[in-house]
Amino acid sequence: MKHISSPNNALIRHVEQLQRKSKARKKEGLFIIEGQREVILAAQGNFVIEQLLICGPILFNKTAFDSVEVYSHLKIDQQPEIISVTEEVYEKLAYRSGTEGCLAFAKAKSQLVSDLKLSENPLILIAESTEKPGNLGALLRTADAAKVDAVIIANPTADLYNPNVIRSSVGCVFTVPTAVASTAEVVTFLKEKNINLYAATLQTSDRYDLLDYQKSSAIAVGTEATGLSQEMRDAATANIIIPMSGAIDSMNVSVSAAILIFEAKRQRNFQ
Repeated sequence: MKHISSPNNALIRHVEQLQRKSKARKKEGLFIIEGQREVILAAQGNFVIEQLLICGPILFNKTAFDSVEVYSHLKIDQQPEIISVTEEVYEKLAYRSGTEGCLAFAKAKSQLVSDLKLSENPLILIAESTEKPGNLGALLRTADAAKVDAVIIANPTADLYNPNVIRSSVGCVFTVPTAVASTAEVVTFLKEKNINLYAATLQTSDRYDLLDYQKSSAIAVGTEATGLSQEMRDAATANIIIPMSGAIDSMNVSVSAAILIFEAKRQRNFQ
C-alpha cells in the first residue's frame, strides 16, 4: 500500500487543486469527496471512486490496516486504490473537521437532462442560477428528503461538485438524480415531457397551496436577490407565491423550496 507523509507530494497538490478549482474539476472530470458517509453514498449512487486516501490513526485509531479492512469499514463494493496518509497530510487536506480520516477521488457523472429517468408522474425541483454552494447543497438535501424524481440546475453559477455543495448536502448530491442545463433547455424538456411548471415568484402569482401538483410537476425557485428569470416565468403553467406576514418578502431559497415541494408531496399523500 502506498504511503504519503509529505504535504508537498504531487498527489496531495492534485487533491488541493481539485478542491479549490472548478476549472480543474471540469477539465479532468474528477472531484474530491470528504467523509465516510459521503464516500459510502457516492459508491451506493454508482459514482466511480478511483482512489481513497485514508488516515489510519483517524479512521481506525491505529496505523496498521489493509485494503480489506477499509472496504469492510466503508461498506463499499468498489475496490479503488488505497493510499495511506499521515495525520499531518490529512489535516492539510481536510475541508472540515470530523470527517473521520477518509478522502476520495471520484469521477463526475453525465448531467444531461436527456439522461434523466423519470417516473410516470414525476415531481421535479428546478433551481435556477443558484449562486451559493451552501444553498445548492441545502436544496439537494431537501430534494432527497422529499425523494423527488430529479433536481435540474438551470443556468448554474455554482459547481455541483464544489466541496461546499457536497458538505452542505450531507452527501445528497450523490442520492438525487441531477441534471444541469440552460433555462431554454429546461423549458423545452418540460414541454416535451408534458410536465407542468410552477414558478415561485412575486409577480402575478397564486397562493402556492391553492394549486394542484398531483399531475407531473416541476417547481422552480430562483435566486434570493432577483428570483426567476423572465424566460422561466413566461414558460410557467402558473406562478406561485408563499404568503408572508412579516417585514420582508422573501425567505432563504432552500426553505422556500422545502415548503413548496412538501406541499406537492402532501397532495400526493407523500408518495
